[in-house]
Amino acid sequence: MSRASFLLLLPLVLAGCGDLPTKRVSYEPEEFDSTTTHTRTYGASEAQTCEAARRALLSQGYMITAGNADLVTGRKSFQPATEVHVEVEFRVVCARESDGKGGARNTIAFASALQDRYGIKKVNNSASVGVGAIGSLSLPFSSSDDALVKVASETLTDERFYDRFFALIDRFLPEAAEITPSEPLAPAPAAATTPSEPVLRPVPPSATRG
Repeated sequence: MSRASFLLLLPLVLAGCGDLPTKRVSYEPEEFDSTTTHTRTYGASEAQTCEAARRALLSQGYMITAGNADLVTGRKSFQPATEVHVEVEFRVVCARESDGKGGARNTIAFASALQDRYGIKKVNNSASVGVGAIGSLSLPFSSSDDALVKVASETLTDERFYDRFFALIDRFLPEAAEITPSEPLAPAPAAATTPSEPVLRPVPPSATRG
């Protein structure tokens, strides 16, 4: 084969190589096949359940970032390695649930934990000085600073992790029930005022002349 023929066939060979099948990335979509990992039902009001969840997070060193009668969020930091930083953000939503038997009131707690992983990245900073109308002049020395960069984010799905948390809510629920009313106190209705009836006084008879 001559060199000219080889050069003519080379683009066709390269184009054929580009059509080779590439390795596909395995991805498992969300199956929505479990409703018990992130949920648990308690025989208490929303405010009592969320108060117990707040106490459970505080007992484990979480910093509470939001808390009310139906929502609690907390954050905790970990450092499993020298250059690895992990933050877990816990979120609990308390929603009312009725079992339909005699109007018994229950609350279902939805819990989810988001884990963010950070790595240390060095940032080089070169020194520069301004020189009048010439502009800036870079000097031959530089410094480096360490910065945390998020490298991964994942929702925790370990059932045992959530089982331990829900069991801790059970432990703090009696204390939360003592200080949190099951129902908000409604203001007492104002007493109805009725207009007072006029008092009828007898009119004395007028004096007559004889």
